[in-house]
Amino acid sequence: MVCALGAAVCFGTATVLQAIAARSAAATGPGGDLALLWRALRQWRYLAGLALDGLGFVLQILALRSVPIYAVGAAMAASLAVTAVVAARLLKVRLSRVEWAAVAVVCAGLALLGLASGAEGDEAGPAGLKWAMLGAAGGVLLLGAAGGRLPERGRALALGLGSGLGFGVVEVSVRLIDGLSPGELFPNPATYALLLGGGAAFLLLTSALQRGSVTTATAGLVLGETVAPALIGVVWLGDRTRPGLGWLAILGFAVAVAGALALSRFGEAPVEAEERAVAPR
Repeated sequence: MVCALGAAVCFGTATVLQAIAARSAAATGPGGDLALLWRALRQWRYLAGLALDGLGFVLQILALRSVPIYAVGAAMAASLAVTAVVAARLLKVRLSRVEWAAVAVVCAGLALLGLASGAEGDEAGPAGLKWAMLGAAGGVLLLGAAGGRLPERGRALALGLGSGLGFGVVEVSVRLIDGLSPGELFPNPATYALLLGGGAAFLLLTSALQRGSVTTATAGLVLGETVAPALIGVVWLGDRTRPGLGWLAILGFAVAVAGALALSRFGEAPVEAEERAVAPR
């Protein structure tokens, strides 16, 4: 659980650092996507954000190998609370009382989950689950292609939901990989599901944030990466709670996800705040 919370801190902080660097790169001159990316890569904040993303991914993998998927998924959604707090500090974003309350709700939900979570399940799941994850990863790409043609609000929700499902495929696939030797990785369909699902998730999330409402897209992301993977973990992979605390885990999961949804506008740092932070002085 400490690894899951550490991953949330890394991802939430990286979002703000990369947002500041990206806006700063755009403010220094015109250019295409590659030129802007090159200028962003020359800034320490962007590089620090990438390093935090890498560290967060490693911590997420460690967490998924140790605690139930439902606990890790809720912690990943809680990275929005970290982004909100860091944005308030670095970008001078003013949080409303409701948003501060949502941060507290997320923390309370995670505390309940920490108390109720049992050990990682040790079941391998149905024989076809690995292939099902690979098929689901391909389905995420199809959902993205179809969602990109919808009107703006529906497009943002579909792309965000698809991105969340892609990250959910990653969470489940990690549990379906038994070893890291080439002989175990290459023949395993879960390996390719992890790569395809993760790549598709990043593509869809980028498209959703560029082409629609950040709040709507992030809400879809939170729902997609928490609910379905949690159910798979409980039903097929043996994830359980501590004896007699199933109700507390359900309550903590629901509270943490609800708080994250209330903070969904922090799926991307607010534009106006970013512009103030990087404006020439």
